[in-house]
Amino acid sequence: MQRFAQLFTALDSTTKTNEKIAALANYFRSAQPADAAWATHFLSGQKAKRLVPTKLLRLWAAEAAAIPEWLFDECYSAVGDLAETISLVVPPGDCEITGSLSDWVVNRLAPLHRLAIDSQRESVTDIWRQTDSMTRFVVMKLVTGAFRVGVSRRLVTRGIAEATGVPADVLAHRLMGNWKPSAEFFTRLIDPDASDTIASQPYPFCLAHAIEPSAGVDSIGPASDYVVEWKWDGIRGQVIRRNDQTFIWSRGEELMEGRWPEIETAATVLDNGTVLDGEILAIDDQGSVMTFAQLQRRINRKSIGKKLLAEVPVVFRAFDLLEQNGNDLRAVPFHLRRAQLEQVVAAAGVSRIVATELLSRDDWASYRELRSTSREQQSEGLMLKHRAGVYDVGRVRGTWWKWKIDPFTIDAVLIYAQAGHGKRASLFTDYTFALWDGAALVPFAKAYSGLSDAEIQKVDAFVRSHTREKFGPVRSVTPELVMELAFEGLQVSTRHKSGIAVRFPRIVRWRHDKRPADASQLSELKALIG
Repeated sequence: MQRFAQLFTALDSTTKTNEKIAALANYFRSAQPADAAWATHFLSGQKAKRLVPTKLLRLWAAEAAAIPEWLFDECYSAVGDLAETISLVVPPGDCEITGSLSDWVVNRLAPLHRLAIDSQRESVTDIWRQTDSMTRFVVMKLVTGAFRVGVSRRLVTRGIAEATGVPADVLAHRLMGNWKPSAEFFTRLIDPDASDTIASQPYPFCLAHAIEPSAGVDSIGPASDYVVEWKWDGIRGQVIRRNDQTFIWSRGEELMEGRWPEIETAATVLDNGTVLDGEILAIDDQGSVMTFAQLQRRINRKSIGKKLLAEVPVVFRAFDLLEQNGNDLRAVPFHLRRAQLEQVVAAAGVSRIVATELLSRDDWASYRELRSTSREQQSEGLMLKHRAGVYDVGRVRGTWWKWKIDPFTIDAVLIYAQAGHGKRASLFTDYTFALWDGAALVPFAKAYSGLSDAEIQKVDAFVRSHTREKFGPVRSVTPELVMELAFEGLQVSTRHKSGIAVRFPRIVRWRHDKRPADASQLSELKALIG
């Protein structure tokens, strides 16, 4: 456990990729398989659940530190992280730390949520008596379900690869899908001769880089080097047909069983050993793409009724072929994979699985004109895929690019503020914005990003000096600050007071040149729906 805490500290104390990989490799070279499996589980971002209510942890920590509960809460408010607050406030333990990571997780931490409160308290305080501040911080991150550290799954695989000699892309594939941390699992993970024939296992997704506005699309090379498609706002997924079974995985590595019965049925005509990458989209009777809001009606349903099936029918628009006849095609150039994909889809001959449309223009100027019509297609812009590109793991520059349309923008007034989380817990960084509806300001969006650190400090000072009312953690402020907000899309919504739901709102700039009266009207926002 102490070695894992030391690894966490090493990863958290540097921003340099090579130093992170070196720390990971050093850990995995000597870690026992069971410990390595749990370390991989936590470091690769697997979700952890809270084992003890935070209210009880705060109470017990205040008692252990011999301070009033209100004073502990003030410390918590200033620090912004419960595990860190406990590691700072509760006196260090005076016992030697023993036990492996797997022993701690399986035998000491996992049972906590099943214990009665008195037994929970005894176990937690016993942990505090046996841990120094560094180890306690990591342990309490696990207990609170808030364990996060600055490494991606890609970095974890590179660290394991350096330690074991197993290629990183092989490790990435084996880490996809559902697996449970165990010594047996890690042994299979790093076995150079292990079979990768688990029927349901998806491939790691290839992700796109955004075209930088400052550089422009011309910076990536001539248009003739790329295959161009519409960028759809749907659900990215892989359709897998193996062993006469169909599996549909989301990009978030969720096996979507029973969510898309039309696609599952259509996939039965695919040959075994076929894996398609593409987008799940809602399509109306005329074949036009429906809004993402309509698709959302089906996302979290475990079973789909006839009415919803009829109202929101879906298709799988495939844009890549990752496996054919059981052969991994990811190292094949994209233009060849695409040609094979079209043959596979044509042979299947089903309406619920189709290939994406390829767009052909002579130069970037022509594509730029086409991109300007994206919203008419319910598209977010264009996808640019290098003809010679392989199917990379994760986001690698030069393989795929997303050339999104310019976002909607509107000027809004800040009316509510709330403290942030983590390192920003002592600052007001979460804002609610409003537009004018006649003489009234109507809230319509929340935004958390877009300001510089210096600007955040100034807004925080404004909030503290211009608070009108307090509603728990939320403060109502004098409506004086005007910000330009950007967002990707908007939809009529009965759940919002404004009647409009906006997608991915963020702050573009602080409009020092505008007074509150100059902010936009709600009618201007509604007019953007078209």
